[in-house]
Amino acid sequence: MIPALLAKIGIPVLAELLSGSLKNVDHPAAKGAVKALDVLDDALSLGQIPPEQMEEANRHAEKMAEVQFKEFEVSLSEINKSLRAEVTSKDKYVRRMRPTFGYLMAFTWAAQMFGLAYVIVFRTGQASLVLEAMESLGTIWAVGLSVLGIYVYKRSEDKKLTR
Repeated sequence: MIPALLAKIGIPVLAELLSGSLKNVDHPAAKGAVKALDVLDDALSLGQIPPEQMEEANRHAEKMAEVQFKEFEVSLSEINKSLRAEVTSKDKYVRRMRPTFGYLMAFTWAAQMFGLAYVIVFRTGQASLVLEAMESLGTIWAVGLSVLGIYVYKRSEDKKLTR
């Protein structure tokens, strides 16, 4: 929805917002993008880019946002279909998969946190190594907790529908 809104507002506003946001990022790529966006802003304010070209760019951005929105809509539809199939399944394991996954995630998270607490309190010298190792697990936890979050959210919706 935000890309469609920005496409309707226009490329100049989007370029200005991006430039302002990227000025705080200390990376050569961000600094290069800020320079390019500032040059674009200058060209627009001086009228060096014809309005017809900007209108076409705005139409293109709007079309791209529409395509992305449709892709997002299709992906949500597919997720909802699989969750509905799970809820209506006669197979007990399929219906219990969501809570089983939740309990396993909770158990492994608790085990990891208790292990970390133990190392911090009783093996303080090794704590930095363990903390660095746990940082490497961030992506795995992000995926697992995201799936769990979707499960919980969809189950909450299912309960609302059955009341």
